[in-house]
Amino acid sequence: MFETTAPEILEASVLTEAFRLRFPSLLPGLILERGHPSSRKNAQPRQFRMRRGNRMDFQKVLAWLRHEAIQNAGPRRLARWIGRNWAHVTYAVHVEPTWLEVNHLDIPVADLPEAHDGYRIVQLSDFHAGKHVTKKYLDEAVDLAHLQKPDVLVLTGDFIHKGQQHVKEVAHCLGRLTAPHGVYAVLGNHDYSVRNALGYRRHKYLHQQIADALTEQGIRVLHNESLPLERAGEHIFLSGVADLWSRVCDPDKALAGLCPQTPRIVLAHNPCTIERLGSLRCDLMLSGHTHGGQVRLPGIGPVALGPKGRRYAAGLYRLGNSHLYVNKGVGFGLRLRYGVRPEVAVLTLRKHHG
Repeated sequence: MFETTAPEILEASVLTEAFRLRFPSLLPGLILERGHPSSRKNAQPRQFRMRRGNRMDFQKVLAWLRHEAIQNAGPRRLARWIGRNWAHVTYAVHVEPTWLEVNHLDIPVADLPEAHDGYRIVQLSDFHAGKHVTKKYLDEAVDLAHLQKPDVLVLTGDFIHKGQQHVKEVAHCLGRLTAPHGVYAVLGNHDYSVRNALGYRRHKYLHQQIADALTEQGIRVLHNESLPLERAGEHIFLSGVADLWSRVCDPDKALAGLCPQTPRIVLAHNPCTIERLGSLRCDLMLSGHTHGGQVRLPGIGPVALGPKGRRYAAGLYRLGNSHLYVNKGVGFGLRLRYGVRPEVAVLTLRKHHG
């Protein structure tokens, strides 16, 4: 057996619909290992593997698409469009949204205790549990996080997409997360049932239900507060602030009373929170919220983000003496990702000698 590679992975149902007239004798050879989706009641589109003997047939289809794509004759325009775009759209809808990647980064930190040199933080964000983000997929993210051998696990908000229906389910799923120094979380705007900076809440007490459900599973939810992460008699601080759009975001309260010479890691769902810190020390802020824009087109960038969102779309940023890491998230509202794979982030603290 072999497995096709993205973006040439096509759904069997999509392939059948697109080419049943052009290749009537070829399609029966593209056989799913467990049967064609149409043979199963209420079956969902799924990725598939082809038997080795069918690889040449599949390559014939792709060769035909490429050939048709370079033709300029009027009758061939539809085939040209399909050849250029069909596989990309299929990939963006059915492959990349659940194709998790692991990103490793070393973060230099001033005054980092020797005991914390090499301290590993694993971050998951933006789960958006709902009917489109399944428990099976969330379990995969949990398992992948465990494989990174974290010292501490942090979750930076948006546990549900909307409403109360999936609160218990996502909490139970994430309850499997364990790390030597614990699992910590902050809430995101969807957890507060807030969809924009105006702060209007559709479900007034949803955030409390989510916090309670996570707490029952052993996950500590930080609400404008800090705590020490101790190792070999030395410590750094982990702080968590409420979501920027919740109207209860208070970095001053979260960081009050901390020793200015002690490094601190700040969890904040919205990356723009870093602009609210002023002169407060923050060695590393971990955020999410943007999903990286979900669709990043060459020469255009993240199409779903406005000018403000693009400032901190995804990845690592340096602002003064602070680092900001924006996680692309695990889940999605609209099942569509292109050039912005979901991620598990692994950030390793390194003693800065500069």
